[in-house]
Amino acid sequence: MGYVSQAESSFPAQVGKDFEEFIALSSVHCDGWGISTNDRQHAHAVLEKKVEAAAESATFQKVIADNAADGALLHLRWATKGLSISENNTHPFVYGDYSFIHNGSIFPPDSFSDFIDEKFKKLIVGDTDSERYFYLMMTQIEKLGLAEGIKTTLAIIKEHGKTTSLNFMLMNKESFVVGSEHNSEKKPDWAPADYYVIKYKKDADGVLFASSGWNQPGWHTLENHHAAIVNRSTFEIDVINL
Repeated sequence: MGYVSQAESSFPAQVGKDFEEFIALSSVHCDGWGISTNDRQHAHAVLEKKVEAAAESATFQKVIADNAADGALLHLRWATKGLSISENNTHPFVYGDYSFIHNGSIFPPDSFSDFIDEKFKKLIVGDTDSERYFYLMMTQIEKLGLAEGIKTTLAIIKEHGKTTSLNFMLMNKESFVVGSEHNSEKKPDWAPADYYVIKYKKDADGVLFASSGWNQPGWHTLENHHAAIVNRSTFEIDVINL
């Protein structure tokens, strides 16, 4: 989940009464939680994360209550089989004023590592595909710019690895980018058909995106194989084909 707003806000304020239903997803996505705040007045993203189920974490409740920023990302982790449950593997991942979260799996996790710039490889502290996904994206954005960098990142991963979903959220001071790129046939057997679907709502206060599985009345759907780029100055949404 992520939002950008006109003024300082919080996840409970942006989501409203259904926020607890989203947090209840941590009964399955129980291997850690993380929040990054990307306030436009600060040079770096601020990160909080714990290896706990959000619904059972007193720290989570305090961070959520105290959170006040005009942009933030929230991730509830369900660890990919074979990857350790640790703080280093818990999302979001941050670099400078960028923060990143991913929903899905890439096999093998390091199948595309050769395409990550050495300066970013040195920053890797965990063993997840997601952290490597982030630093590949940083590599390509620095080379090609935001939109083309993201497209190239996805192309490299799909060529060299096997994926279930590459759904992601990326935020810095200028932009909030949400990518919907997944194969619904590779969802968990028990999951509903819209398991990987990303939805959003926009109002006078800002823009909120989130994954599915909870009550989202009247929200719009971000079409698969597309990314939404939100301009944090104008709050205009540009949807591009991935």
